[in-house]
Amino acid sequence: MNIRHLAGSFAIYRFPPDTPVPTSVLASEVFSVTRTATELSVVCRSAVALGPARPEHTEPDWSCLEVEGPLPFTMTGVLAELSAVLAREGVSLFTVSTHDTDYLFVKTAALEQAVQALTGAGHAIT
Repeated sequence: MNIRHLAGSFAIYRFPPDTPVPTSVLASEVFSVTRTATELSVVCRSAVALGPARPEHTEPDWSCLEVEGPLPFTMTGVLAELSAVLAREGVSLFTVSTHDTDYLFVKTAALEQAVQALTGAGHAIT
């Protein structure tokens, strides 16, 4: 599988569920917003100013690996394969999936370990 490292640092934020989505996030080239009955989760570059919104919890220092897509919906086992490789190496993982592909977030301190594990398993990383 071909995987692209997106340069820069990302953060994962948890807000109360009724928090408006910070509009600054919407200008980012890569972000994810998920609202449930219990939370609003935002994944975006760490440098994005959140304005008046104050997260209840912040997980900083994540690096992003993008699986090159688009991936057909009939393709199975993509995340299972990649997460198994990382799990064997003890690398923590946070994932976001879109219509076209999957994004793997690993702690920046573990990025080199993740890259070595994935390339060792036959995946190409650029």
